[in-house]
Amino acid sequence: MKITAVKRSERFSLKRSIDSGTEEQRKTVRGIIEDVRQNGDKAVLAYTKTFDGISLNQMAVSAEEVTEAYRLLDDQLLAVIRQAIANIKEYHERQLQSSWFYHRKDGTMLGQKITALDSAGVYVPGGTAAYPSSVLMNVIPALAAGVERIVLVSPPGKDGRLSPGVLAAASELGIKEIYKAGGAQAIAALAYGTETIQPVDKITGPGNIFVALAKREVFGVVDIDMIAGPSEIVVLADDTAVPKEVAADLLSQAEHDTLSSSVLVTDSRKLAEAVSDEVNKQLQTLPRKEIAEASIKDHGRIYIAESMEDAVDTVNALAPEHLEIMTHSPEALLGSIRHAGAIFLGRYSAEPVGDYFAGPNHVLPTNGTARFSSPLNVTDFQKKSSIISYSRKAFETHADSISAFARLEGLEAHARSIEARNGGMTDEKSGTRQNNK
Repeated sequence: MKITAVKRSERFSLKRSIDSGTEEQRKTVRGIIEDVRQNGDKAVLAYTKTFDGISLNQMAVSAEEVTEAYRLLDDQLLAVIRQAIANIKEYHERQLQSSWFYHRKDGTMLGQKITALDSAGVYVPGGTAAYPSSVLMNVIPALAAGVERIVLVSPPGKDGRLSPGVLAAASELGIKEIYKAGGAQAIAALAYGTETIQPVDKITGPGNIFVALAKREVFGVVDIDMIAGPSEIVVLADDTAVPKEVAADLLSQAEHDTLSSSVLVTDSRKLAEAVSDEVNKQLQTLPRKEIAEASIKDHGRIYIAESMEDAVDTVNALAPEHLEIMTHSPEALLGSIRHAGAIFLGRYSAEPVGDYFAGPNHVLPTNGTARFSSPLNVTDFQKKSSIISYSRKAFETHADSISAFARLEGLEAHARSIEARNGGMTDEKSGTRQNNK
């Protein structure tokens, strides 16, 4: 890995200009979306045949397919999925917020009403791979929020089915609407609806560049979680870290994608050199060596800072998706970390612990967006309504001020709306008109 010494005045970024796609890709996605809007199921099935090589008569997953998935799934793996569900539920249920109200002395009541979204669509990558963890991380916060209708879409494999793990995970969570559809066409179906798939209010879940571009295109018609880029990890370490473990963690992200980013930030040159050697050594036996090697070559870095304080500054500038702190006292540095999607403290909190099992969500901000955004959570599936109830006393006290503010902005009708009440209000007890001027 490339080793670079950094000074405190220097700032580095993980940002990669890759999430906007090419003009040709954007044009293709817009065409697919419009086709699905106009032709519904017919268009979705045609694109499934074109892109996935599968001819389907229907998109809906049958009850028999779900039963078969349980038969094919190893009992031990099913037990692992169930334990992960319990952990993830426990964590996300703690994020629940409640409506709140308060009263002022003049009789005004103000508040905020929290309401779950009516529906959500979850995209789960598929085809040649299976991601039951994506099912859990997207569905569980929606369930915790109180979303009543959750729709799952995923591209079918060459056998025309979804993976047993994905189907079992969805079934364990009570999801009934499961469809074999992927790519931009699935996003369009969720946003606009087809004969088979009714539209949803929000779409979440990861996917390839065409899925990301489609989510960008339909945003505004529906809400989306985020436009996620390739995975990234930063390890902040001192000379107490074990080089073999640091290297393994860096490669755990590099094997995702050639565009993934793996970075070590340290104040120890000895550790930096040892980790670089370990990465090269471990690469040789990785099944996904070519992908990981390209990722490390193009997006892997080791930064040596003059002090741990400078190292923390560099981490905050990078604002990574995943941050592991592998120092003598990781908790002592936690307060200094301002920008990271998920923070893993200590030697035994390896990033895959969070990917699958611990409980926090693994749908995280990438590409530096941890500076201003958060992991997928329960509140992403809730909306808030402001509650305003003014008493007569409060209204009369503030009416002139409100009218003045309206006229300051040149909105005469706003001012008259106030004065229509303030100029001749009905006495609440007698029912007679009162002149308040």
